[in-house]
Amino acid sequence: MALLEICCYSVECAVTAQQQGADRIELCAAPKEGGLTPSYGMLKSARQAVSIPVHPIIRPRGGDFCYTAGEFSAMLEDIALVRDLGFPGLVIGLLDEDGNVDMPRMRQVMDAAKGLAVTFHRAFDMCKNPVQAFDNLAELGVARILTSGQQSSAEKGLQLIRELKAHSGVLKIMAGAGVRASNLNLFLNAGVEELHSSAGKWMPSPMRYRNTGLSMSTDAEADEYSRYGVDGESVAVMKSMIERHHV
Repeated sequence: MALLEICCYSVECAVTAQQQGADRIELCAAPKEGGLTPSYGMLKSARQAVSIPVHPIIRPRGGDFCYTAGEFSAMLEDIALVRDLGFPGLVIGLLDEDGNVDMPRMRQVMDAAKGLAVTFHRAFDMCKNPVQAFDNLAELGVARILTSGQQSSAEKGLQLIRELKAHSGVLKIMAGAGVRASNLNLFLNAGVEELHSSAGKWMPSPMRYRNTGLSMSTDAEADEYSRYGVDGESVAVMKSMIERHHV
């Protein structure tokens, strides 16, 4: 049966996703950046509150996946922390300046993450040659690749996802980016074995007092009074679709 991973930006959302049938959580901070490493407090709280597998993302900033020496050193420290806290896996991705998998650094990552299932995230979608990158990642021993098939959504990238799946062997292909109940059957019919969805929506802040004249973000248009969270109903619907498809 296809596995459903839900991307969560808070411990509350992770608990909701678990209650509604998620099989695994990708834990992140900073939804507007596409997911950054959660804080120590968030990691520790998630370990206590959630019993299904939680894989934190190791990503020090938004933008590209070509990191400075200082950023990489911080990433190794975060991997050590995630390992010490007892998480079963993590999510990471590093590329070099030419858009290839950064093999020397990824070898260090795999070494630091020994015993953990490593997901190589959508840095894969930014790489120059997906088949070569796939072979590199298989050689490293990563557990899975999260990919939209190098397109803006997994639905648009389904052809490449199919090709990678045919190529795969032990390395799992997890489809992500715009995966939701309305297009879930496309992926199930294509035999995709793992599905990644944020199942999310923007919700209004509970604050009654609002100073609307300014923004805390570098984006002056940002709405400070909305929050991104998991829509539990959406998780439940996707889970039941997967179960029905399996029958």
